[in-house]
Amino acid sequence: MSQSNDAHPIGIDFGGSGIKAAPVDLDRGDFAAERVRIETPQPSTPDAVAEVFAELASSFDADDGGTPVGVTVPGVVRDGVVSTAANIDPSWVGVDAAALFSQAAGRPVFAVNDADAAGLAEAHFGAARGQKGLVIVTTLGTGIGSALLHDGVLLPNSELGHLEIDGRNAESHAANSAREKHDLSWEEWAERLTTYYRTVEGLLTPDLFVVGGGVSKHADKFLPMVDITTPIIPAVLRNKAGIVGAALYATRR
Repeated sequence: MSQSNDAHPIGIDFGGSGIKAAPVDLDRGDFAAERVRIETPQPSTPDAVAEVFAELASSFDADDGGTPVGVTVPGVVRDGVVSTAANIDPSWVGVDAAALFSQAAGRPVFAVNDADAAGLAEAHFGAARGQKGLVIVTTLGTGIGSALLHDGVLLPNSELGHLEIDGRNAESHAANSAREKHDLSWEEWAERLTTYYRTVEGLLTPDLFVVGGGVSKHADKFLPMVDITTPIIPAVLRNKAGIVGAALYATRR
């Protein structure tokens, strides 16, 4: 049964394990109705995901389908086209996700990198709201996602998790997955994060770092030990950030 969304834009967060959707109240930066989640099909091919996408989008229809829809993609997205696919089926590379989802939903859909969506949400409704200058939002999870925003304006597809530091891909050494894999203490992980964030601040001199990802709920256990010059604070929207940011992105296209 369709749920009323009172014409709120819809955000859909496409992840490796689940695809989540909700209408978003952009006055509050929060869900306007209860979130719906469907398992990501395996394999997560474009056609299989498009079917789930259409089901999710239609579950919130309260009008003629004219409400904006935004979708996150866990990869680089340029003009709607996916360029990388680290945690989804490799067949996504080269696919025009925006066109595919638009056809499936029967309305215009706008695709954005997942970390960029989270960054937009944190900049406009979360930890970096009202922050001037350069804000770098990082998500610490399986990898390290990044979003660059200057005075709230997104500079997309930064991919700072793939910086080479000390001869290694940064996220392979400093992501939360590396902490879990190597059973690092919070202090040991903070040392790795210090190296990572010092490298980024040396390159870009940001005014603020915001740290997201599921592990951010434990920020008090590691962020105070990250020894850098730039202020660094935890994200506040957490698992809502992708959906909220995707909906916001769709209204700005």
